[in-house]
Amino acid sequence: MTDVIRDMPRDDRPRERLLMHGPQLLSDSELLAILLGSGLPGRNAIQLARDLLVNGMSDIRRRTPTDLAKLPGMGPAKAARIVASMELSRRFLEGEPDDPPQFEADGYARKLVGTFSHHAQERLSAAFLDSRHRVISDRQIFIGSIGNALVSTRDVIRFAMLDNAAAVALYHNHPSGNPTPSEDDVRFTKKMKESLGLCDLELVDHLIIGSHRYCSLKNGNFF
Repeated sequence: MTDVIRDMPRDDRPRERLLMHGPQLLSDSELLAILLGSGLPGRNAIQLARDLLVNGMSDIRRRTPTDLAKLPGMGPAKAARIVASMELSRRFLEGEPDDPPQFEADGYARKLVGTFSHHAQERLSAAFLDSRHRVISDRQIFIGSIGNALVSTRDVIRFAMLDNAAAVALYHNHPSGNPTPSEDDVRFTKKMKESLGLCDLELVDHLIIGSHRYCSLKNGNFF
């Protein structure tokens, strides 16, 4: 095999084969050679790829970018391309979204009116947000009266820390269907804002979900 891929017959070059026939017909070493782009003196990219694959693809996945860059014929640029391609593949297979959805109180609450308002008991949940107010996760905190603030405050903070959140948007339903805040709701919300603030967490809103409408305690200046 020639030391330089461009000196190979055109039909044998990995990139040309991929463009003509698709990636399915290429071997692992040919696909990896395309990412590498070049080899090293005396060994072309396909031969270098075979060297990297001697212990299997799993061995490459276990290596850090720094470890890969130190291998003969590699360097930081090639290592970065390989690691980036593997991460893109992982995200595609796991179905990760391109970007977490942005929290927007009105849109979030309107969806909750349709999916959350039917519960016969009060349920307190929270959307945990990053520093740009994008939704990281959505968790149910507890079922029962909102007046049980001691337990729920602790749990909200615990989940926020687990999710590495920077902000929290609370919501709970009123089984009566009327989303007007009670004194317990307002008291709990103020306590929650204070408790979250001590942990450098922002309370973005507290939404009360009724049968056909909702109330934002933030927009109502209740806290």
